[in-house]
Amino acid sequence: MYMKKILFLFLAVIGCGLHAQQPFSSGMNKEDITKVCNAVAEWQINHQGEVRHHPLDWTNGALYRGMTEWGKVSGNKSCYDFVRAIGEKYNWNMWDRVYHADDICVGQAFIEMYRKFDDRRMLQPVLERAYYVASHPSKALLQKTDAIGTTERWSWADALFMAPPVYAALYTMTGDKIYLDYLDSEYKACVDSLYDAEEHLFYRDNKRIPVREKNGSKQFWGRGNGWVFAGLPLVIDNLPLDCPSRNYYMRLFVDMAEAVRNTQCKDGDWRTSLLDPGAYTMPENSCSAFMCFGIAWGLRNGYLPQRTYKPVLEKGWQSLVKAVHADGKFGYIQPVGAAPKAAGFDATDVYGVGALLLAGSELYKLAK
Repeated sequence: MYMKKILFLFLAVIGCGLHAQQPFSSGMNKEDITKVCNAVAEWQINHQGEVRHHPLDWTNGALYRGMTEWGKVSGNKSCYDFVRAIGEKYNWNMWDRVYHADDICVGQAFIEMYRKFDDRRMLQPVLERAYYVASHPSKALLQKTDAIGTTERWSWADALFMAPPVYAALYTMTGDKIYLDYLDSEYKACVDSLYDAEEHLFYRDNKRIPVREKNGSKQFWGRGNGWVFAGLPLVIDNLPLDCPSRNYYMRLFVDMAEAVRNTQCKDGDWRTSLLDPGAYTMPENSCSAFMCFGIAWGLRNGYLPQRTYKPVLEKGWQSLVKAVHADGKFGYIQPVGAAPKAAGFDATDVYGVGALLLAGSELYKLAK
């Protein structure tokens, strides 16, 4: 019995040592970034058959956007092939709910595929869906507690990632102001409903506004704010420099960036509850990756000061790379939800992978 205990302790120590070894370098050069992102993309492509979400679901929509961005900057053809196979299988259609922001999210990647391959079939369904909604806007109340508004309006923070980049892109591609008018109107209504001007963070939805965390702070969900912060660059990049509402989105991005910087933990990660990080002591990497993407974009475009934000990005990327397994699996991703919950080293999901690939794409552009 004594020898068995000694053997068990020995194996435990060896296991801890192996777990502590970091399989990938967190260097911010193109070679190291490429190794990490290619490994993560390959792992996800090889395991996509195990994913329970519908291929046209928002979860996969975020993944596909990350795949197309990484394919664009790195030349990784398998990322494009992966998204093309999905698009062809479903005839480049959106999912079923016409007004729901989640169900147009896949359109972001399909637009990028059209830009790459100039195949009108890749664009037409999302163009028709977005035009119908913009020309027949819902008159339901913009509240998560409203039976119709909960799905027909952008009534939750996540929606500001899912749909707005589609409308911004279509406005720029077509010149039709109907897309911009709908984008501006719906986006600003959501901000007025859920944005806390004091904290510069978003409540996930109107049901969460009165909720307080164990430490007494307001509840600002990490991934919910990550959705908004990462969605802003995708909107701004798709608006012309002379677009009259572009400055509105820029001001919101810069204001949020300061709150994002202030909620980063000492190890470089962000937690699932931004103002009560002690309640969940592990990283939440769908949030952390979205935050790194936004910061990297802000640095690359000169919207955020290097001296202040470059250390934030460096620490954030180091934390993300630590969560990449030797086989490319990306961990510490909170499952689908609407509020803070714990996630372990082995917890993964497609939207977190998409977020990492977005972050890696911006880092790649920044790298010398």
